[in-house]
Amino acid sequence: MPSFETLANFWSGPVLATNVLVLLNLAGSLLLGLLVGYERSYHGRAAGMRTYGLVCMAATALTVISGYSSAWFGGTDVVASGTDATRVIQGIVSGIGFLCAGVIMREGFNISGLTTAASLWAAAVIGIVVGVGFYVAAIALALLTAICMAWISKLEAWLPSRQAVAIYLKFKEGLNPDELALRRVAQQRGYDVASGTISISCKDACTEWNFVAVAHSRQKMGPISDLALEMARLEGVTAYRLGYARN
Repeated sequence: MPSFETLANFWSGPVLATNVLVLLNLAGSLLLGLLVGYERSYHGRAAGMRTYGLVCMAATALTVISGYSSAWFGGTDVVASGTDATRVIQGIVSGIGFLCAGVIMREGFNISGLTTAASLWAAAVIGIVVGVGFYVAAIALALLTAICMAWISKLEAWLPSRQAVAIYLKFKEGLNPDELALRRVAQQRGYDVASGTISISCKDACTEWNFVAVAHSRQKMGPISDLALEMARLEGVTAYRLGYARN
């Protein structure tokens, strides 16, 4: 049975110093992840700053604590005398991956649930960090994760970026759409059809187009409702669906 002395080890000077070092690594990796994520967010990709920041920070937490295994469980010999904790961690990380995959939804070019999946993975890492006794680092990781979830989306909205819109068009039977005309309509509303995103299929003799339109900038793009009306006016369009790319 653990004694009060054993409990005090979790808050001893060396263990707290290790926690502070982990905290500094977490803060640095979050900033770097946000930097990489901003590039993706600026170009209208589904995985943006929050997703990259959460994944980068959580991966750093796992890597850093593995390098200080001597400080796990308050620096006691629990690791040496019990089950191999690294295998337990590997099992948790692998298992949470299946759960994260289940919350990611894709409909055409529109992907949602990426940030939720990243936050679930980060939550699992928080649990691991608590489990090995790095309480200060776990608290810091939880706070940084919450800040990332709550405020980074507002930072993304403030920074210059190019919003992406997933578009589906269905044309009447026998009609061959004019791609150049479609691109001109998008440009008139402040959007460009992203290269390499056009997917064309045929169902019941009707042509169906799926593609992504990326705004020139947040300031210059027209409302999605206006873009939808313009797309609906294209010759032969019988059905359409537009939606912002979400993460």
